[in-house]
Amino acid sequence: MKQRYISLAVSAAMLGAMAQVQAAGFQLAEYSATGLGRAFAGEAAMADNASAQARNPAMLSLLPGRNLSVGGIYVMPDVDVKGELALSSPLLGSQPMVMDADAVDVADNALVPNFYYSNQLDDHWTWGLAINSNYGLETKVAATHPTAIFGNHTSVTTVEFNPNLAYRFNDALTLGAGLRLVYGDGEISASAPGWIGAIKANPYVPAQIAARLPAAGTSLKGMEGDDVGYGWQLGASWQIDAANRLGFAYHSSVELELDGQASGLLYTGGQDLEIPGYLPLELPAFAELASYHELTDDWAMHASVNWTQWSVFEQLVAYFPGEVKPMGGLESDLVKEENFKDNWRFALGTTYQLDKAWLLRAGVALDKTAVDDEYRTITIPDSDRLWFSVGAGYQATANLTLDLALTYIKAHGDASINESQDLLGLANVSFNGEAGGNVWLAGLQLSYKM
Repeated sequence: MKQRYISLAVSAAMLGAMAQVQAAGFQLAEYSATGLGRAFAGEAAMADNASAQARNPAMLSLLPGRNLSVGGIYVMPDVDVKGELALSSPLLGSQPMVMDADAVDVADNALVPNFYYSNQLDDHWTWGLAINSNYGLETKVAATHPTAIFGNHTSVTTVEFNPNLAYRFNDALTLGAGLRLVYGDGEISASAPGWIGAIKANPYVPAQIAARLPAAGTSLKGMEGDDVGYGWQLGASWQIDAANRLGFAYHSSVELELDGQASGLLYTGGQDLEIPGYLPLELPAFAELASYHELTDDWAMHASVNWTQWSVFEQLVAYFPGEVKPMGGLESDLVKEENFKDNWRFALGTTYQLDKAWLLRAGVALDKTAVDDEYRTITIPDSDRLWFSVGAGYQATANLTLDLALTYIKAHGDASINESQDLLGLANVSFNGEAGGNVWLAGLQLSYKM
């Protein structure tokens, strides 16, 4: 049992990046700056460099010789959750106490790095290695913020090591497969909001009840944990003719069992304890169908339809199998209901060869939310997203290519949040509001033919 805290609403699984607005749920789309420049349209049917294997291992067969590609995407979110919090209790009178509970800029900037290598063994076989991240999340508010009772910090990171192998049957058909080795780490905490201090000081609240209330900023539940999980991926490509290609890829789910310890007043009762536990978490499977169409010698169009099996993310339940139990001798604790649904993403992009040195890219995408309004939470304020991307590739030398990309993502449509929670059996706390904001992504990719 790792000496860590397990994730309470490890509302996610987890190379240091946040992502609640770049893709649905806590999924990351940012696998390379090359694809970013076209809003990741046509990825499973294109092989610009060694990063192509991250989306479709079959694309390795389109890369001659040995290739190296490294880069990163810098994520600059501006995400706000705005609304009101209502506190209802007979102790406070017949009318609920209502207060402003806006949470502004709940996500920090982050860098999502990547590394890829490919090696053609002969006319049929090519192998490669990908290191990147497919899932991530970070949101936070002050420990005394009015909504801190629902979670004041959620941080999830993953690193994926992905060896791949591709086989070319003929000029038209290639197949590929790979192993997904995922390290996941998550942390979350919920704390006592500042308004608890006002309730404790209210002369109409009996002294024995006020004494039961924790001080503002007190940790109520805190968990952190990590694990390593395994999965697989398959891909295929069909070269219809010299100008048209289809690609399909499927990435299996990965099951993690976040092992660690739980702490906080509601688990320990104020004692100096660390309680061993674990939290099962399934990272969803995802698939892509993509096409590439060369319209002229210089101009191409490409498109993708992506699906993610978010319906596996229904609830988070922590288990405590050790001798030391939380208060009340709990064997398990329903941390949070999520009730996600499968989601779809649609992308259309274009590529234009300006001259021998410069390649221009652009793309748009619609990324649908993975949660209905009734289940959206403050810790994962998911919503529909519109992508607008531009990019360029510069052929610096015969072997070295530099790709640059810039993307603007805008939350689209309503994203209401309605959450409620019991406060020690003394009051009901409810939040009503909505999530909104935007994200800027800037990417750089260096690719070298060895």
